[in-house]
Amino acid sequence: KPYQCSDFESAFTHNDHLIIHLRTHSGEKPYKCSKCEKYFSMNTNLKRHTSTAHTVEKPYQCEQCNTTISHNFQIISHHESIHTVDKPYQYGQCEKVFTASIHLKQYLRTHTGEKPFQCSQCDKAFSLNSTL
Repeated sequence: KPYQCSDFESAFTHNDHLIIHLRTHSGEKPYKCSKCEKYFSMNTNLKRHTSTAHTVEKPYQCEQCNTTISHNFQIISHHESIHTVDKPYQYGQCEKVFTASIHLKQYLRTHTGEKPFQCSQCDKAFSLNSTL
């Protein structure tokens, strides 16, 4: 596989797949919903969001918070992201916990001061690619 991620040793057969993967490290979300101002890292996620979040009919309801949802399968992901307390990634120096390792990695930069993303126009460095 000729396209390799330098951070986590993941390899891909197509450059497009590497670019999408790199967004998990950078936090870049170039696709914006025109209806609610949410951003997404992949166009397919934006399309799924548009078809589910902005439909008029939302017949399914979360039993814990009464949020209404358009598709039954979304109840599970809603519950996992909103109501699940399992956050296995913790930083030992403070109380912060995270559901994904990439979020912990991004947070660690606030303690280390690491700024791996540099602007080609002004040479200023940033901790997140999305703030570049």
